[in-house]
Amino acid sequence: MMAGLFGTDGVRARINTGPMTAEAIVRLALAAGSWFVANNAVGKTGRKAGRPSVVIGKDTRLSGYMLESALVAGFTSIGMDCRLLGPVPTPAVAYLTSSLRAELGVMISASHNPHSDNGIKLFGPDGYKLDDAIETEISQLAAGSIALAEPENLGRARRMLDSVGRYVEFAKAAFPRNLRLDGMKIVVDCANGAAYRTAPDTLFELGVDVIPLAVTPNGMNINDMCGAVSPQMMAAAVVTHGADAGIALDGDADRLIMADEKGHLLDGDQLLATLAYALQQSGSLAGGGVVGTVMSNRGLELKLAEWGLDLHRSKVGDRYILETMRKTGINLGGEQSGHILLSDYATTGDGLLAALQMLALLKRSDKNASDLFTAFTPSPQKLENIYDIDRTILADDALQADISKIEASMNGQGRVLVRASGTENLIRVMVEADEMPLLDNVMQELILRIQSATK
Repeated sequence: MMAGLFGTDGVRARINTGPMTAEAIVRLALAAGSWFVANNAVGKTGRKAGRPSVVIGKDTRLSGYMLESALVAGFTSIGMDCRLLGPVPTPAVAYLTSSLRAELGVMISASHNPHSDNGIKLFGPDGYKLDDAIETEISQLAAGSIALAEPENLGRARRMLDSVGRYVEFAKAAFPRNLRLDGMKIVVDCANGAAYRTAPDTLFELGVDVIPLAVTPNGMNINDMCGAVSPQMMAAAVVTHGADAGIALDGDADRLIMADEKGHLLDGDQLLATLAYALQQSGSLAGGGVVGTVMSNRGLELKLAEWGLDLHRSKVGDRYILETMRKTGINLGGEQSGHILLSDYATTGDGLLAALQMLALLKRSDKNASDLFTAFTPSPQKLENIYDIDRTILADDALQADISKIEASMNGQGRVLVRASGTENLIRVMVEADEMPLLDNVMQELILRIQSATK
């Protein structure tokens, strides 16, 4: 293991390759546990005695069993107790890490990726994802020798049977008091993932007539033509069932894509704009703006400006959004892919909490979702992925100079973004323009230039 172990959102790879082998995961657990015992340990959790602890959650991938066992082996061998949450959303792990006063939280998930991939996300005792510096130190520890516990100091592992119920109650507590969703019909697509119990249960208990989709995980159907990465099934079901709206979560339920009553999809930018306006009107929006990413649509930025709000752009990834939110004192952030962060309620992106806030707005209004949730007209935007390519070519000065020239040729009528994916082996290209012909021409020129750099 080396310092480059962590990507945009934890460690991620195809199962049984690279950092996703059982041996590598044991090493990661040894390193992460050692770092937290040495640096955080007892002080930040308020624990005065006893062994340090770690909570471990997972999504519904078949490989989760293997990785969970490897993590337990690593953590217990250095003297940490493990509390196994079973299949729960990523935000549930963040919440329970803090609630249970654990030194460390671990989520086993590759988020929106197919079942053949898996990953590890780490949370500190405060429920926040780790910053880059800590991840680098953990990677370095994993490459070296790590002292193991004496036999009498080994950790113990036990399953926590009420993790789902605890998170459901947490989600309900974030919903406005004295408001219920009785009479609303909502389609809920859980991506055959971690929220297959928590999302339908929470909505049902708040009074919703729930139409559940993708709630029968089998270990290999997570994100398979369903959920936030493939929300078309959800959108069609909204129309078929005459529902008020639809919700699609991804495999670990930290993303949200919605559909209005007509089946029109609403991405994270639209949700962010809707929530920003509502919070501004209620006097609850802090910091005079919202945090998006370099991928956020320019139409969002223009609409926010009309309302007197700033759009702060961070790197892609909800932990970078949250980092900017904390620096600027802003309490709302998100990205196009559906990560919505409401720091008044949670320490990470939470698809269910965001959906509940959107449904509360809908319930209190006298409007349809199509009228309430379409806050702005997006600028034409196109995203393309270039696969099977050496991502390091983006460090080439000549290539970067040519990309800048191509953007300059748009004469202020658009923008481009070329970046290496932090979770997959590909390069992402985004172009925005005022007119589609310009967009198409610039996209074609960029892709040809990037592909030529590899020859």
